[in-house]
Amino acid sequence: MGGYVYIMCSMNNTTLYVGVTSTLPARVVQHKEKLHPNSFTARYNCIKLVYYKWFDTIIEAIAEEKRIKGGSRMKKEILINSMNPEWTDLYGQAKFL
Repeated sequence: MGGYVYIMCSMNNTTLYVGVTSTLPARVVQHKEKLHPNSFTARYNCIKLVYYKWFDTIIEAIAEEKRIKGGSRMKKEILINSMNPEWTDLYGQAKFL
């Protein structure tokens, strides 16, 4: 089973959240609807999907998530800008597998 690494951000782009999931569309909806009200993304209003990448195995996705989380804010911004320079919400226009 494969998986996605994704980055959500707050509406003003100040707070970033890096996650991993095998079901990206459903997971993004959970963030947007604040299914877990005490979670980091709910507290900081991280409801914009600004980056995602598919991996053939969930193990690869988890390794990439850890690599991204260990990097600086600048490295995360470079990654987002490579896919989405306007930092628009990709959820409505994403082509999920």
